Amino acid sequence: MASEVLYAVIPAYNESENIEALVDEWAPVIRETGPEARLVVIDDGSKDNTFELLQALKERHGDVLEPLTKPNGGHGATLLHGYRHALDQGADYVFQTDSDRQTLPSEFPQFWEARSEADAIIGWRSARQDGFSRLVVTKVLKLVVRASFKVSAVDANCPFRLIAAEPLRQALAAIPPDHNLANVLLTVALIRQGRRLRWIQVTFRPRQGGVNSINIPKIFGIGRRALRDFRDLARSAKN
Repeated sequence: MASEVLYAVIPAYNESENIEALVDEWAPVIRETGPEARLVVIDDGSKDNTFELLQALKERHGDVLEPLTKPNGGHGATLLHGYRHALDQGADYVFQTDSDRQTLPSEFPQFWEARSEADAIIGWRSARQDGFSRLVVTKVLKLVVRASFKVSAVDANCPFRLIAAEPLRQALAAIPPDHNLANVLLTVALIRQGRRLRWIQVTFRPRQGGVNSINIPKIFGIGRRALRDFRDLARSAKN
């Protein structure tokens, strides 16, 4: 019986300070799932040497690491690019996390071991260690999702999720191209399509290196746009 193939997708933008440690931490964990597993790190048109460092890392992780690059399009667009690439390459399961090393590779095996128990296993952050403003964003987003789509999600935007290929493919069909909050809409689509979801608590540390590109004004801007987009999408779903 052929092993189930895992693709892990990680978007990266200006992560030269993090990228080597990120790959060194995640490559052994992904490699452990099978010989065809791939760690796909997608450079989102970084202005630093993130992609060059990724290419150099193939020297020691060439069996599992797949560096990609694309013009800058934002986090959501890069996520969608990664998800679609994984499906096009024949992944049976797709895992996603972020490149700032706020999540722990040591917490992934429990997701992989439970993969047959749900269509999607999504982390939830009971305590965010990256600042009060981010905690507020998580709480407000939960309310906005409930008000806009009439669904309840424990942590709709958590960047620690494992999804089976077919549920992912169908959920992606409901998401507008290059949407900036792709993971939120992905969670909503999975719930509305009646998929089996399991939530597992995960650790969420402060950023481990580099500079956070999201500040308070950007958070408010993203929030305003998200509220508008969510309302439009909810209305169109009713028509």
